[in-house]
Amino acid sequence: MGNDSSPDPASVGIAGQSIDLLIASRLLALRQSQGLSLSDLAERSGVSKAMISKVERAQSSPTAVLLGKLAAGLGVPLAQLLTEEKAQPQRLRRRAEQEVWRDPQAGYLRRQVAERQAGSGVEMVEMVEIELPREARVDYPRWSGKPYRQCLWMLEGELQVDYGDERFELAPGDRLDFGVDRPLVFKALGGSACRYLLVASPE
Repeated sequence: MGNDSSPDPASVGIAGQSIDLLIASRLLALRQSQGLSLSDLAERSGVSKAMISKVERAQSSPTAVLLGKLAAGLGVPLAQLLTEEKAQPQRLRRRAEQEVWRDPQAGYLRRQVAERQAGSGVEMVEMVEIELPREARVDYPRWSGKPYRQCLWMLEGELQVDYGDERFELAPGDRLDFGVDRPLVFKALGGSACRYLLVASPE
């Protein structure tokens, strides 16, 4: 914004690439690799063909909820829409090298702590750090592809997680194991933002 030379975390993906352009290329590549038309993905995800087309042309900045629907429709982890695959992970991954994405609507901030390896499908460890603003809520549908497990570790604040019909309220230090086989809702509780770590692994 303005003349500030520091990039907005919402706008930078990898090596300065626009995150919207990265999402656009990843979405198109994943859809085509599965042989899906716009209509097919629209039916699977519940997202209109027009909106999918806008995202693929980088004409729209998608929200976390929208990306969750698209990832669920494709049957892939959300990270596959937000990051590129790496043939060989780095032993040391500096904070400044970790891809960051911010939801333009809810302000949800996602930092890709661990790299995603090429050819690994659901990576053995997909590690992300999430910052959820005060009272923010993010809803994800049930995934349609390969199921995988997630382990959430609370770092700061309070968080409510709805895993299907089950509800959990978490405080700093709490850990929760769950899958993507049911709809998920993440909601910040209390009067402040919350921060947590998510680790995904195959079932």
